[in-house]
Amino acid sequence: MSSVIRKEDAYKLIDQLPPNATCDHLMHEIYVREAIEKGLEDSKAGRTMNVADIRKKYGVKYLLSEDENE
Repeated sequence: MSSVIRKEDAYKLIDQLPPNATCDHLMHEIYVREAIEKGLEDSKAGRTMNVADIRKKYGVKYLLSEDENE
């Protein structure tokens, strides 16, 4: 995923990081932001799958309830 990030948006991301953040932290924030934006674009364009199809594709039979996760 490679997209252009505006300078102002990059500064905002940097300003939100803690003082001891590394370049890896910044790269992660940029990656997450790009992934969310791509997902929103896909959704608007109708490129989505319903839950049943996703479960079938990835072999997920059910989701654990919070009690079963412990």
